[in-house]
Amino acid sequence: MSDIIQLLPDAIANQIAAGEVVQRPASALKEMMENSVDAGADNIQVFIKEAGKALIQVIDNGKGMSPTDARMSFERHATSKIRQSEDLFAIKTFGFRGEAMASIAAVAQVELKTRTANDELGTLICIEGSEVKKQEPVVCSTGTSIAIKNLFFNVPARRNFLKSNAIEMRHIVEEFQRVALAYPEIGFSLMQNDMELFKLNPGKLSQRIVGVFGKNYQGQLVPCHEETPHLNIHGYVGKPENAKKSRGEQYFFVNNRFIKSNYLHHAVTNAFEGLMPGESHPFYCLFLDLDPTHIDINVHPTKTEIKFDDERTIYAVVRSAVKQALGAHNVVPTLDFSMDVNFTDTWKRDEGQKQEVKQENSYKTHSMPSFKKKDATGWENLFEQDALNSRSHSSSEREEWKKEETANPEMMTFSSKVNADEPVQSREEESAAPSAIAATGTTFQVEQTYIVAQMSTGLLILDQQATHERILYERYIRQLTNIQGASQQCLFPQSIRLSPSDFSLVMDLHEELNSLGFLVEEFGQHTVVINGVPADIYINNEKALFEGLLEQFKHFKSELSIDNKENLARSLAKRSSIKKGKVLKAQEMETLVGQLFACQNPNYGVSGNKTFVKLDLNKLQSFFQR
Repeated sequence: MSDIIQLLPDAIANQIAAGEVVQRPASALKEMMENSVDAGADNIQVFIKEAGKALIQVIDNGKGMSPTDARMSFERHATSKIRQSEDLFAIKTFGFRGEAMASIAAVAQVELKTRTANDELGTLICIEGSEVKKQEPVVCSTGTSIAIKNLFFNVPARRNFLKSNAIEMRHIVEEFQRVALAYPEIGFSLMQNDMELFKLNPGKLSQRIVGVFGKNYQGQLVPCHEETPHLNIHGYVGKPENAKKSRGEQYFFVNNRFIKSNYLHHAVTNAFEGLMPGESHPFYCLFLDLDPTHIDINVHPTKTEIKFDDERTIYAVVRSAVKQALGAHNVVPTLDFSMDVNFTDTWKRDEGQKQEVKQENSYKTHSMPSFKKKDATGWENLFEQDALNSRSHSSSEREEWKKEETANPEMMTFSSKVNADEPVQSREEESAAPSAIAATGTTFQVEQTYIVAQMSTGLLILDQQATHERILYERYIRQLTNIQGASQQCLFPQSIRLSPSDFSLVMDLHEELNSLGFLVEEFGQHTVVINGVPADIYINNEKALFEGLLEQFKHFKSELSIDNKENLARSLAKRSSIKKGKVLKAQEMETLVGQLFACQNPNYGVSGNKTFVKLDLNKLQSFFQR
């Protein structure tokens, strides 16, 4: 029997390695920028064309390479970072595997120009698909310039799997931002199709954060600093009121290497407990410095996952550092001492609490007499005062409510059809005829959160926010499918400056946004102008609506595996729906009930929660039976 096991040719082996190392253009950019940092450069320029599919070029002023090193850099497992196995546990540089340049050269056309400070001439090397086409001396400046052209030109299947230019550019910007944040003392610039996206000068970390994310971050940075014998932490966290629903602006750097760690992320969010709403994510950019012997970075080819030998200690120190930073800068909840039971005399100085105590005494006075007493003014006063002093209403609304109650004393009288002679309608018929449900009796609100409608067989209780979200979601899905969303022109168009990644996202969703009724146009660098919004949305602040839509979209994108159209429909329904605490008129409530049961799936809201529950007469009677 002949031997069948053979060594793969280097070109094929490099293509296989490229499948792990070079997943998309952003992966190639990351490897080249990290090599420039390891080369000691203090100025790095990046040039991108067609989201990296046509060109990715990185130019630095580092130490450069000799002709021999330039040729060896494209060989597999050739590196200047380690020499022996012990070096794997003392790595402080980015690269160490020696696979990146060989993998890139296997799936692209690469042109390398490099020169050291001691050489008069540099070296030019041209490689296509691991095959060296040219190597000759060339005149160039000190440092290295690497241009990657036509990525995946010899692997068409991989090239076809690349996303749109906007999505690929967003990934490129994310990788650029991570390296730029890790080294604020280095100058960085990013050019896309001859347009400058970033021009970052060397400076402090706070200046780099503002340069990367915008000037609105100037007032929300809280410095964080902690030193222990085994771990040092420094960086910034964002104020709780600026927390967002979507993840993406959370950065951990271990020995200046960007990592992803849900465990450490939980430590930070745990430190923010009680300071921000649930399901919100604060901004943070934290640097952890510790002995390399206590970590293992040789876990994954992308090197964004590392292992700590004592994760619990790291967790505790991170949580403590963030808590201390928030406390030192007075980022804590306001304490209301008037609500403390130990301060029994504070109600005497508080007029609002005086009124509450007076109402409570009135309740005790009028609720204790015998049930045979016909005078019920005590109970009536109690409910009247409770309604008038409800915190969920403004003073003007309470006055209007009182006037309506005086003019229509029977307004809150609930009719009943339990004893009616007409036949009782079945539940199936009620679901099929939702308009009849609202018409059978009075429809009213409870705590401006739930809608109660009387049916012939009991009560129907709806969550008004979940109900409206379901109605809007199905409406927006139809608009996105039929591409015919109505739009209303803004009286004063608003311009919004976005982060580069958000700007790329808006450009990628431009067609879908137009289908919903948003008239959005590009208006300069990283800026869009809103000329119109969907016609069925009542909103006073178009800018807040649009920014909230983007945040909700990114939140769903990270939590759910759904396409852009469904995500947009969910996000806009979530942001533009009627919220809890909104006072509705009877006609509005009846319309909501009718529209809900006209939906294809009226039972559940966008978030999967129930939109309504039914309480039939048998269930109601069981509450009062022994």
